[in-house]
Amino acid sequence: MKIFKFLITVLTDKRVVLIFRLVLGITFVYASLDKIAHPDQFAKIVYNYKILPSFLINIFAVTLPWVELLAGLFLILGIFTESASLLISLLLVIFLFAISVNVLRGVDLNCGCFSTDPAGKKEGISLLFKDFLFLFMGLMVFFFNKGFATISSLYRKKSS
Repeated sequence: MKIFKFLITVLTDKRVVLIFRLVLGITFVYASLDKIAHPDQFAKIVYNYKILPSFLINIFAVTLPWVELLAGLFLILGIFTESASLLISLLLVIFLFAISVNVLRGVDLNCGCFSTDPAGKKEGISLLFKDFLFLFMGLMVFFFNKGFATISSLYRKKSS
């Protein structure tokens, strides 16, 4: 029981939550860059998932990377932190669903996570573990963010 209590204390510490926030923010900003630069290639990757109807693929391929970029930047800067972490957590649930469906189908595809290169790394199960870890971090930020080292907290201090 003491170990569990210690673990909860560590995981909810403002500095650990800050690290989670920064790791998620940097990861999502980095993940968005190649997709923003190559929306046509990203649309092909989205198509290969065979989940979205055809008419939504291009809209999704153009919109998702910008959502990832903004949510990541908001986490890094500490602006609308809870909203950004909730949005990223929701995206991760969607990613987990899409990857799980294709793993169950036996389809080995390039996830398009960090690169739109057609010869990109195919990860499957290991990607699910990574996304669950990111989801855990996103939920920790959402529930335990204390406004530590955020632009919002700096603004509140100056206006007081």
